[in-house]
Amino acid sequence: MNEFNFSEGEVLLINKPYNWTSFDVVNNIRYFIRKILDLPKLKIGHAGTLDPLATGLLVLCTGKFTKNIDTFQAQEKEYTGSFIIGETTPSYDMEKEVDRTFDYSHVNEELIRQTAQKFTGSFEQIPPVFSAVKIKGKRAYEFARNSEEVKIIPKLITISEFEITNIELPHIDFRIVCSKGTYIRALARDFGEAMQCGAYLSALCRTRIGSFMLTEAMEIETLKSIILAQSKPENPE
Repeated sequence: MNEFNFSEGEVLLINKPYNWTSFDVVNNIRYFIRKILDLPKLKIGHAGTLDPLATGLLVLCTGKFTKNIDTFQAQEKEYTGSFIIGETTPSYDMEKEVDRTFDYSHVNEELIRQTAQKFTGSFEQIPPVFSAVKIKGKRAYEFARNSEEVKIIPKLITISEFEITNIELPHIDFRIVCSKGTYIRALARDFGEAMQCGAYLSALCRTRIGSFMLTEAMEIETLKSIILAQSKPENPE
């Protein structure tokens, strides 16, 4: 691997750990690079937020490449994950406890696959209340955590592929290819409502952003090891 030039710009593909925020990853790596390589003003940003309970591909840009973040964020994304039907949570994922339960005895494979097809194409989606969507200069989750009601404007999204990969009720596994701004948690909510049984997101992994693949991503500690190795002066002959 060629030596990194973080100031001129690098694109780093990171496998985000479970329970880390996207900012946690950026902050951790930025602090490490600034300290080890003595780059106190180095800029680092990420191209597309992942929820703390999601794992998978996080694209980081450093130095002059931070100007490319908006371009990377706009690219198509692919996810794999699981829904649990018959229950709902206020956050539409496992961050909050189950608040309602529903009978799902009417749900079968045919209904599941037909419902998935209904969510293929372009349509408006209402982002989750517990999200980073900005409303009146504040994040939606700030209102939600204060139990304040707020109106969230629907956004046009596109789901080009919605594949059901395994069914072991109440668990449903999926693979989704979608546009920027798609909330898979919100899709879990809408999917459950469409089948009249409720649902929430129990697992999510981002596997692709544009041409960047999770299979090419590094663990945080692996990246740090490479940086440390490259920071050491070579031994003289």
